[in-house]
Amino acid sequence: MKQSRDLEPEADAARSTIAPRDVLLADIGGSHIRLARHRPGDDCELLATVPTPTKDWGQFCAALSGAVRVFAKPSAALSISIAGVVSPQTGQLVAANIPCLNTRSLAKELAALLGMPVVVTNDADCAALAEARVGAGVGHGVVFCAVLGTGVGGGLVVDGRLVRGAGGLTGEWGHGPIVNEAMVRSGDGRSVRVPRFRCGCGMSGCADTVGGARGLERLHAFLSQTDLSSHQILDDWMAGEPMALATVAAYIELISGPLALVVNVTGASVVPVCGGLSRCSDLVSALDVAVRRQILRNSDRALVVPSLLNDRAGLIGAAYAYA
Repeated sequence: MKQSRDLEPEADAARSTIAPRDVLLADIGGSHIRLARHRPGDDCELLATVPTPTKDWGQFCAALSGAVRVFAKPSAALSISIAGVVSPQTGQLVAANIPCLNTRSLAKELAALLGMPVVVTNDADCAALAEARVGAGVGHGVVFCAVLGTGVGGGLVVDGRLVRGAGGLTGEWGHGPIVNEAMVRSGDGRSVRVPRFRCGCGMSGCADTVGGARGLERLHAFLSQTDLSSHQILDDWMAGEPMALATVAAYIELISGPLALVVNVTGASVVPVCGGLSRCSDLVSALDVAVRRQILRNSDRALVVPSLLNDRAGLIGAAYAYA
């Protein structure tokens, strides 16, 4: 959960009785559940990885509880980082890629199942908190973490504390119709108009439609009529292949504007980038140059930077979200 003043009552009570050293951490995604224990600072000990049952609640509970009970101490608690939105009013979860969890009050139900306190926090928020506390955002008052993974997400931390908005939504720059149609160059030199792609959220023109790995693939397929993985597109871009050069140039043009707007609105002095695309440091550097050209504040220092924590950010953030 993001701020102590916004905690659900049962989570607040849990924190008053459980020492942070007894907290197990779980990073739950559509493919795997990773269980860990936090070590001081920016380290964590990975304890187990199990596949995520996405369609059956009973199987999900069995998979998670089976892993937790192996490592839980008698006074343990569980802090979860998950790809979903948690309502601060009801505790109910919306998780598009884990449908068996939709509308469940996950923290309350898992606490009853496991016999221990449980808190649940959005994974992008966990990443933001981790980067602000012990990652690329250390020393910055306002940190916006941009997630460029399968899709686009984000989280906002001010003075070391997560900002939690209405409905549990803050930092979701991936959604909302903010990407305009644009004329770009294709790899064969043609001028091509990129449309406002339809998004899974029901709107069109969301940053999520072009900003994540699937979005990069969609954009490349549109411009080159060739289906390639995001990894291959970036490898080809680094090698100077014309089609990939055109795709990444269009990507930077389309996604840098929305991110510059986020910087202007939040006043962030650093934007750590997490997710799979952040592993391409040259892509992050190119995005940084484009964003700094479009913000009101003049800066000769890198603003958009790669995550320092990478795959550990969600787990480490879950530790700080509970503490």
